[in-house]
Parts: sequence; C-alpha cells; structure tokens
Amino acid sequence: MSDKIYGGLSAMEHFEIEKKYTIKKLPEGLEHYPCKQIEQAYLNTDPVVRIRKSDDSYTLTYKGSGLMAREEYNLPLNENAYLHLRTKADGTVISKKRYVIPLENPQFSDNFKPSDELMLNIELDIFEPPFAPLIIAEVEFPDEQTANAFVPPIWFDADVTHDPGYHNSSLSERQF
Repeated sequence: MSDKIYGGLSAMEHFEIEKKYTIKKLPEGLEHYPCKQIEQAYLNTDPVVRIRKSDDSYTLTYKGSGLMAREEYNLPLNENAYLHLRTKADGTVISKKRYVIPLENPQFSDNFKPSDELMLNIELDIFEPPFAPLIIAEVEFPDEQTANAFVPPIWFDADVTHDPGYHNSSLSERQF
C-alpha cells in the first residue's frame, strides 16, 4: 500500500481493511447492541460506486479493487440526491439490519502483539429478502498485519473475505 499524500491526507486514510465471515449462530443479547437499517444500491460494480441510506444518513461511496484491502472514499448525500441516484442503480437493492458489536478481548495468532489501544467492532449484517437468510459478520482493521493475525470468535464460521461472491456489490448482481 502506498502512503502518498493527496490534498493533505495520506492514501492510507482512505483504505478499508476488513475480513468477512459467515456465522454459525447469532450471538446472545443481539437486541442490546446498536442497530441501523441499511439500504444500498450500486451504480457500478467495477469499480464499485455505491449509494447507501443508513437510518437517516445518505452516502455515495467509491471502492477500488481488492478483497481484504482497498481504497474507499465516502461522500455525503442528501435524501433527494439518494432517491434520484437510486432510480439509476443497477441490480437488486440490498436491505439489511446492521448490528455493531464491540469485540472485547480480540484474539490473535500467538506471534502477534496488537497495539494497546486497539478497539475492534463486529458489524453483523442480517440481510432481508431476497437475500435472507444470509448473515455476514465484518471486522475492520487498522492494517493488514492485524487482519491477518486475527482469530475470529467461536460463533464465526467460514472466512469468506477472499470470495468475491460475498461482497455486497456481487450480491446486488444476483437475479431473483
């Protein structure tokens, strides 16, 4: 990854590094965690250009190529712009509930020591029809070394980070 400076910001500040997992079972007490209702649609899938409504917030996102680490830029939209762009979206609109679960005492491989101030969250996405019963857990990391050393909680199942079929942009292209 590059650390070039663009407009006063390093390119690293616009990188998303995340791992994705299917899950074995829902965690207990899910109703006690913050939850957002998300609707998103794609204007393009390569490169990814996405619009999203998260509760009453609207964004336009560009994502570069890559599966675990890639460029990501978010720009605010208003409701009218979101609704206008939604009519131009390709594929199936994705609706899901996202629970944000703090990951207390994250585990890592034996030879890795994370920084003391590392705080990780699980973003648990429960998809609505036509994608139900799909459930995906995502964890974002500050760097690839931390992501690669991460040992997922026991209730996680398969690591699908490197399977493009589990990216939301790919899901939106499914025909129902």
